[in-house]
Amino acid sequence: MQLGFRWTDGTNRDFQCFYLKTEEYYNQLVGGAENRKAFVPYNISENITDVLIVSDGDIVVGCAGLKPYSGSDTEVKRVWVEPAYRKHHIAQQMMQQLEEKAKANGFRRLILQTREIMAAAVQLYEKLGYSRIPNYPPYDRLEGAVCFAKDL
Repeated sequence: MQLGFRWTDGTNRDFQCFYLKTEEYYNQLVGGAENRKAFVPYNISENITDVLIVSDGDIVVGCAGLKPYSGSDTEVKRVWVEPAYRKHHIAQQMMQQLEEKAKANGFRRLILQTREIMAAAVQLYEKLGYSRIPNYPPYDRLEGAVCFAKDL
């Protein structure tokens, strides 16, 4: 496996493809798009300013993004690794690069939201030193959501 990492933004075509995959996945998790409609405006892909795309040669295998949340916090969005490429520490590598990018952009803390049901994601964030925090808006209204933060 020969991984390559490149930065782009939320309008990138490869990211748009992953975005649609993640939408489908999240909709399945919560029993349909209707159960997420109030949160879709907070997850518009074009609003994700910094996107990391991971490729194995010509095959795009993962993505992760950053979206400014406040003057000091930026939010991790859409961490995704294709199922065939999981268990190779790609998500961990992406998270490390997100942390470096956020710090270089002047942010002091990364925040993120996931769901308790996504046990592998929760385990990864805890392993990387993220701590659970009270759910921040809009996720303070989302049943099953858990939020994490890490000081940079």
